[in-house]
Amino acid sequence: MPLYHNDDQAMLKDSVAPFVAEQAPVSHLRKLRDSSDATGFSRDLWAQFTEMGLPGMLVPEEHGGLGMGHLEAGIVLEEIGRNLTPSPFLSTSVGAVAALAKAGGTQAGRWLPAIAGGEAIVALAIDEGAKHRPDRIATTATRSGNGFRLNGKKSFVLHGHVADMSIVAAKTDGGITLFAVPKDAKGMTADPRRLVDSSLASHVTLDGVEVDADAVIGEVDAGGDILDALLAATRTGAAAEMVGVGQGAMDMTVTYLKERKQFGKLIGEFQGLQHRAAHLYGEMEVARATVMKAQQLLDEGSEGARLMVSVAKAKAGRAANLAVREGVQMHGGIGMTDEYDIGLYMKRDRALAEYMGDVHYHIDQVARMNGY
Repeated sequence: MPLYHNDDQAMLKDSVAPFVAEQAPVSHLRKLRDSSDATGFSRDLWAQFTEMGLPGMLVPEEHGGLGMGHLEAGIVLEEIGRNLTPSPFLSTSVGAVAALAKAGGTQAGRWLPAIAGGEAIVALAIDEGAKHRPDRIATTATRSGNGFRLNGKKSFVLHGHVADMSIVAAKTDGGITLFAVPKDAKGMTADPRRLVDSSLASHVTLDGVEVDADAVIGEVDAGGDILDALLAATRTGAAAEMVGVGQGAMDMTVTYLKERKQFGKLIGEFQGLQHRAAHLYGEMEVARATVMKAQQLLDEGSEGARLMVSVAKAKAGRAANLAVREGVQMHGGIGMTDEYDIGLYMKRDRALAEYMGDVHYHIDQVARMNGY
């Protein structure tokens, strides 16, 4: 498939880009941050997302969604990244939907329509340490009556303190099982912490949380494939958002190069800065292409999707990091001040870089999948 949007996808972008830029620009993030907002995003804005049908983009039509693919969701995420828009779209409308749609069954029937209707926020309780290591899940789920008892701790759970439901990965006797744990579950507590980019992620404690058998997403001991679907979707979505962050930082920097004068000349006329800007443009285009390829393979259900997802997350991570570093450096001293938005892009890049695996994690995954 060609690495560009078709007519329908271009129309979607033409609709989403001005909407996000007008309703949730960087000043929206600043307002939430400066008011010490305790939710982590604007529910009014999420209601506007719902009016446009965005939360249900990946939800199958039979569950009230639009039945679109990862390419379309990536268009939204890139604009979210470009404008640094606080939103539960990635965890709820991408990661959670991927898991529930893959599993089907009772929980899919309950939560997918709620997500599509903007009525439910879902958190992903997967990681348990300082780094993303989904192969080291220590949280346990032991049989208790006709259900299970969950014990363990989860870290870096975005929107965990306000989520209507959390998807919890736990060890059972024969493997990994995913559970849908409602917000009012006795024994589950969430301690929200402010991250470097002003978003809120929680340390979630599961202390003897009792859930019935219907809370299982998919089948007991067979949650590995569902977890893989959740991780692939969320990693690709995070990569798309990072492309948006990098593009936003690059656009701001190029504009500054065209406006700032030094030694009687626009600084964009200096060849050294032109070379750096050209290099950055090339890196961003390669990153966008790798992300789009990963999205296409996910939509096709290709066996090669897992490899390309890690390629995309690693490449987008490096390109976005280059964009924010070059942005701060080319802005000079003012790039270090809170008054200028470029620093906010660097902070968002730092948070997204760690989410669902950093550059080094995914480079290692690529090497392992290639037999090294």
